Amino acid sequence: MTEAYIRAGYVNDHHLPLMTDRDLARLTHLNLAFGHVREDAIQIAHLRHMDVLRRIRSDYPALKLILSVGGWSAGGFSEAAGTAEGRARMAASALTVLEQLPLDGIDLDWEYPSYGTAGIASSPDDKKTFTLLLRELREALDAKGRADGRPYLLTIAAGADQYYLDGTDMGEVHPLLDFIQLMTYDMRGGFQVLTGHHSNLYTPPGDLFRISADASARLFEAAGVPRGKLVLGAAFYSRLWRGVPDRQHGLHQMAATTGGYGPDFTELDAAYIGKNGFKRYWDEEAQAPYLFDGETFISYDDETSIAAKCAYIQERGLGGLMFWEYGLDRTGRLIAAMARGLGG
Repeated sequence: MTEAYIRAGYVNDHHLPLMTDRDLARLTHLNLAFGHVREDAIQIAHLRHMDVLRRIRSDYPALKLILSVGGWSAGGFSEAAGTAEGRARMAASALTVLEQLPLDGIDLDWEYPSYGTAGIASSPDDKKTFTLLLRELREALDAKGRADGRPYLLTIAAGADQYYLDGTDMGEVHPLLDFIQLMTYDMRGGFQVLTGHHSNLYTPPGDLFRISADASARLFEAAGVPRGKLVLGAAFYSRLWRGVPDRQHGLHQMAATTGGYGPDFTELDAAYIGKNGFKRYWDEEAQAPYLFDGETFISYDDETSIAAKCAYIQERGLGGLMFWEYGLDRTGRLIAAMARGLGG
């Protein structure tokens, strides 16, 4: 069993001022979203609340502050990784960022190496150059760490399914990383009209799409990643389908729409869960909740599903749990569930 579990969260720069002392005290790692990659270098000039970041550093010196670079549809990675000069420039820019901000490391959120799905540049060489880029970053961070007398973290946010493993060389990558944050959310929705859970722990038998947090962790383990380096993801937002047949409470039904982004947890709590015709259901096999009003199906995480993920992490010796994104739950209940489940 892991002695100290990672309790990590992503926060958008514009939500940073919303963070409460109560919630900051419950986290071990905070990922600031997002740095950009421009002309092979990490750029942070657009970030607006670095005064808040400095206050957090002063008040919570044990909290690991990490700059997350990238995000969905954020480009520049393939170009930077593709040349030795680009990789060196990106590593040098990471060191500059660490001098400018009170950070403990860098998190790369390249969605995704070898794929141009989000409209970003990609190359068949990404599988190799992703490893080379991470190696360059690791060496630069380690050198700075030796000079400063302290370690710096290097992490990634990784797609949850087999496609991500096919587009990377995880056996070569994982030794370069402190941990891997599995994006075990959005596993269904935007590309599918079939309703289902987007952040489920297990895959129920009736689901055509076999991915789940458990399946994702096992795929990465099979690729050589130690369990202790795997951090599961939880969602503070929902996926929503409309025009859903009133069968099986809307679960695993062909809808009139794909599963676009639905209300965040703050909105779900205020106006959806047990309200306005929506009834909460619990899928025991998936260990996931959902809402249905006879026509609209909503998949989300709640305190019960987060507790199940925490228990799973402890049972299997994984590294911990992270979430996207802080500003999407103003109730504080989901972070509290993570803290209860993983000892914070």
